[in-house]
Amino acid sequence: MTQFPPSVGISSTFPKTMPAEHAALPVWNAENWFYEDWPVGQKIRSLRRTISEGESMQFNALVTDMHPYVADNIFATTEGQFGKRLVAGAFVFSAGLGLVATNCVNAFSYGYDKLRFIKPTFVGDTIYTIRTNLEKFSKYKELGLCRASYEVFKGEGELVLYCEHLQTVKYQNPADFAGKTQR
Repeated sequence: MTQFPPSVGISSTFPKTMPAEHAALPVWNAENWFYEDWPVGQKIRSLRRTISEGESMQFNALVTDMHPYVADNIFATTEGQFGKRLVAGAFVFSAGLGLVATNCVNAFSYGYDKLRFIKPTFVGDTIYTIRTNLEKFSKYKELGLCRASYEVFKGEGELVLYCEHLQTVKYQNPADFAGKTQR
């Protein structure tokens, strides 16, 4: 069997509810990194994706956002400030973060800070995201906090969204952090 890096798929590869030969295969896009493994200063960039008319409207319908700027092309083009339809900010946030999301079985979202919509995003715009690992600190008996920034860009580098994501992440060795809780 092929050996994979220890941070890929280890914790989630042996479910007891499927054939053993299937359970032994590494899980695509699943990670099991721990607090100790999280590299402060690391930057990653996502692939690009174009936001289509259909998915923009599907998101609007799903969350019942029928604001004229995102759902009414006549209003947006004739009376709107931008001359064309916007993509809902909540969708830009969701899609932008999804581009760099991981499926780490040891990390859990704690919340978001400093969410700002810097520039408008329109139907047909192509976006990508850069995530920067900013800091980490011990917080709880079994979990630390990791903070990363997410910058969503459109086109060839125009910043449209910024936020910071806090995640609680399991310690690999909780005893190493006993009595070191911060903040």
